[in-house]
Amino acid sequence: MTEPTKEVSPYDHQSLSRGAFIKISVVAGVGLTLGVSWRATQTPDLPFSDAAFVPNAYLRIDTDGSITILVDKAEMGQGVSTALPQMIAEELDVPWADVTFEFASAHDAYGMMVTGGSTAVMESWEPLRQAGATARWMLREAAAQRWGISSELLATRDARVCAPDGSELTYASLASEAAKLQAPNKVDVKKPSEFRLIGQSLPRLDVEAKSTGQAVFGIDAGPPDARVAVIARSPVFGGRLRSFDSSAALAIAGVDEVLEVQSGVAVVAKGYIEANAGRDALVLDWDEGDAALFSDEQLYEALRDGAQASGHTVRDDGQAAQILNESSNAISATFRFPYLAHATMEPMNCTAWVREGRCTVWAPTQFANGPAILGGGARQVAADAAGVSVEDTDLHVTFLGGGFGRRAERDFVQEAAELAGKINGPVKVVWSREDDMRHDFYRPASWHELRATLDADGRPEAWEHRMASQSILQRLVPGWIPRPAARFAGKHDPTSTEGASDQPYAIPHVLMTYKRVDLPIPVGFWRSVGHTHTGFVVESFIDELAHKSDHDPYEYRRALLRKHPRHLGVLEAVAEAADWNSRPPEGRGRGIAVVESFGSYVAQVAEVSVQNGVPRVHKVWCAIDCGTVLNPRIVQAQMESGIAYGITAALYGEINIRDGRAVQGNFTDYQMLRIGQMPEVEVLLVPSGDAPGGVGEPGTPPIAPAIANAIFTLTGQRIRTLPIRL
Repeated sequence: MTEPTKEVSPYDHQSLSRGAFIKISVVAGVGLTLGVSWRATQTPDLPFSDAAFVPNAYLRIDTDGSITILVDKAEMGQGVSTALPQMIAEELDVPWADVTFEFASAHDAYGMMVTGGSTAVMESWEPLRQAGATARWMLREAAAQRWGISSELLATRDARVCAPDGSELTYASLASEAAKLQAPNKVDVKKPSEFRLIGQSLPRLDVEAKSTGQAVFGIDAGPPDARVAVIARSPVFGGRLRSFDSSAALAIAGVDEVLEVQSGVAVVAKGYIEANAGRDALVLDWDEGDAALFSDEQLYEALRDGAQASGHTVRDDGQAAQILNESSNAISATFRFPYLAHATMEPMNCTAWVREGRCTVWAPTQFANGPAILGGGARQVAADAAGVSVEDTDLHVTFLGGGFGRRAERDFVQEAAELAGKINGPVKVVWSREDDMRHDFYRPASWHELRATLDADGRPEAWEHRMASQSILQRLVPGWIPRPAARFAGKHDPTSTEGASDQPYAIPHVLMTYKRVDLPIPVGFWRSVGHTHTGFVVESFIDELAHKSDHDPYEYRRALLRKHPRHLGVLEAVAEAADWNSRPPEGRGRGIAVVESFGSYVAQVAEVSVQNGVPRVHKVWCAIDCGTVLNPRIVQAQMESGIAYGITAALYGEINIRDGRAVQGNFTDYQMLRIGQMPEVEVLLVPSGDAPGGVGEPGTPPIAPAIANAIFTLTGQRIRTLPIRL
């Protein structure tokens, strides 16, 4: 096994020598898991720039020596505003201290501008390195023409082109000449052995702005004289407005206007306090519809019936059903998972201004621009809502105060743009925490029923997994899982079954079925999507089989993963780091889990105690193989972040439905992991020569089953329902 490297040092929160702070623009994201994303490193129609040298949509070099890299992905804390420039700077051969970045404006030159599915680095790996290498080639060619020698004789370093006789020309001095050259279709990029910046824990480019309060988030953005609007939405999912009386609201000082919009009734005022008070004073009559009869009891009954019904066969290897039906000692388990809210620290918001036939939008969005099949992205949604053309719509994306998939939705953008089209002047729509919690697109609730038989050696012989949930893709792309008569009948939602349909364990006979259940609760992508529940199911059940057959859970997994070296690599690394075979401290137990998701392989060991019936996670060892490591500290930070997010969901996360309403509304009843509850985390990087995998999401799926498996060693109780209740 390749020796892992340990990366545990904190970020360097130092001042960075940067130019003027970034001008906010646009980035985006959802649904890269759909496989419909694309990029373009060259196009005849590049975003406007007055810089001297603009070889492609991602890079600007000017005669004053400034080097600006444009980032077309959303920065929501995961570090893309550092990682993506790091790729270009590597190929361009420039000092890191010379690099600044801006967010790219919404433009077709970037293809689908989306940030989701942990694909920002994966998708950018080749095109951004090509962008940097192409610019370096053009600068070197410009120097060769000036000197009258072959470009093959020239080298580049520190933003200079160097000749064999020691002569040097700066990139700044060559910018205008390089701009006159035709860019080649493709150039060679560096070999890993030549990397100087890739693989280094370079300081993040957004640290200074965030540390000094200069970073502009959505709730801060837009014209300073923008009025504030809050919207009264149906308390029941799918409810419709019958009528409203705004007289009491308009009588409140500071309230200017009350208007009906698609999602409800908007109160526009000089500030948030006045707008919120105006909303409270509205008299509203809602047609609550059939969903008002829907509660948790109906939810789980529908999911249970779906799992037990005849679903779509996702995987069928061997004769699992026959073996299990003929067995008298099959092991079975039923798992249930609730809806989960995204609970971003910054609630949804958007600012818009329609004037002289143009719409300008400031939005913290993961999905700025995209194809019609996905609704065209936030820019298209804003244009349609405001009643202008997309060509007359400018979308500026700010820093995001958390995303996790929620900001891939465009409902908050639609509201602001629609309202801006109805009133004079700019308007900022602000959601309260309760708005955000009760009008989310939740992680789908799901139901799983499993059965397995063991062979003479105690290894699984047959494995059956029957699953039911709502479909995220069906909502986003109507017809994805159509009715039987439709063209693509029988298709299932891979974002629901991922991690289960492709589980890696060596089991001769495997059957998995999936049943889509249509329910009135809105669902969407939530950090690590299907792996949040399938990872728990698979890793909990495989752990149970290990104990049933009197095998060590770690050794049991090792034996079943012999043909999966990357799973095996992180599993062995984390077991060694945690000293798996040693006895944990008194009163503590350890659990282990390994999950592959979004192109990366993560194994975790959780050390847990149970105090007065309440689990406490003391330490987590985490090993990750994410292929080529771009920036080790960013990988470490994202593993810590994913673990914290996963512990929150495992111990606390649940949205209950009562009478068609979300019960939870704030952090008082939708609890977050507090800083004093955060365990010590040790992250190990297991290097491999593969292309980069994702890191924003893969840290989340293994932690819940690792905790649950640790609890079993302490209490003998198997956890089949989240959040954990002992």
